[in-house]
Amino acid sequence: MIFIVIGLVIVIVALIIYNMSIHKKIQQFNNLTRQANNLRVLQDFLSAIGETSSVDEKIKKINDILIEKYEIKYSTIVVFDGAEYQVKASNVDPKHWETLKKLQDVPIFKDSVATATPKYVTVNNENEKLPYQEMEFGRAKSAIFFPLYIDNVYIGYWIIESGVPHDFDDIDTTIFEVVRENIVSVLKTVVHQKTLESIVRKDLFTGLYSEEYLYGEGRKVIDKYTTSAVCMFRITNIEEINDKYSRKLGNQVIIKVSEFIKNNISKEYIFIRYMGPKFVIVFSGVDTDSVTNFITEVKEEAEKMEISLDEHPNIEEVELEAVDRKAKKKEKEKEIQKVSPKLNFVLTTYYKGTGMEEVLKKLEQYIDNADKSENDITCI
Repeated sequence: MIFIVIGLVIVIVALIIYNMSIHKKIQQFNNLTRQANNLRVLQDFLSAIGETSSVDEKIKKINDILIEKYEIKYSTIVVFDGAEYQVKASNVDPKHWETLKKLQDVPIFKDSVATATPKYVTVNNENEKLPYQEMEFGRAKSAIFFPLYIDNVYIGYWIIESGVPHDFDDIDTTIFEVVRENIVSVLKTVVHQKTLESIVRKDLFTGLYSEEYLYGEGRKVIDKYTTSAVCMFRITNIEEINDKYSRKLGNQVIIKVSEFIKNNISKEYIFIRYMGPKFVIVFSGVDTDSVTNFITEVKEEAEKMEISLDEHPNIEEVELEAVDRKAKKKEKEKEIQKVSPKLNFVLTTYYKGTGMEEVLKKLEQYIDNADKSENDITCI
């Protein structure tokens, strides 16, 4: 009998050990599954960052990924833009956005912001509402508020909501902590793009966009194609015109040349004023060989232009005794100052996914180091 009891005890202990081993393996498997899922989400995040779209579109795409991958009922990302809090992405009806973008002022979330820790709120029955809700009752019954920080600076928050009370009671918040860090990483990555998008300006003289346009809106058009021809040109005799005649006439040359080029290229191509007398044309989806003849023709026609200030002294024909007749005759015979531009072109290929700024730097380096008298078309 004793041996039977001992045998049963051994069997029970063995089963307990076996069950513990199985449970441990299941936990390891679940952890691996969560890690794999998080990795897939992170990969989707990275793909969204790499897309040729605006910062706001990228944030919306990231929010859509969160909703799909983690089966979240409602997800909202709110970011401080330097002036006010803005709902950057949400699948909640816009009529509730005014409430959602003021959550940092709700007392129950202030401690969460101060301590950089998530805050879980829920109701016990269908007749209650969450502390931050003003007019709505039926939409959300539980929520988790995640404050967002970049380098210890509070920048906004991410809030997930459910229409079921206590729906997040047993959820593993560590997963969402990882997701929150990924959201922060994305926001940190795209902040530079947002800066570029906000500083794009149009040149007062030519009405052309500045260089920054190529890194934001322009990039969307350019990266629709695998390769594009990028051309930079410089008005090489602009300094001579400024010194010999006037800076005002030099500005007129810049205006007239840019108008001529703009009117002779397709609207599908991007034409910007790069810096001073340097301009850039991006022939999206076109190879360098195909644009060389076109550039040659444009260059030849532009250099035939005779540009002046269109200013001529207006001498009245009335005979005035106080006016020196000889001086008047000299002024009437004075010719209008006319100049012709000289252009130096350099051309190269841009490949989708590479750095446009590096391509432009290479072209600028060639233009700046070329002989001042050079006015040609060069492929590099």
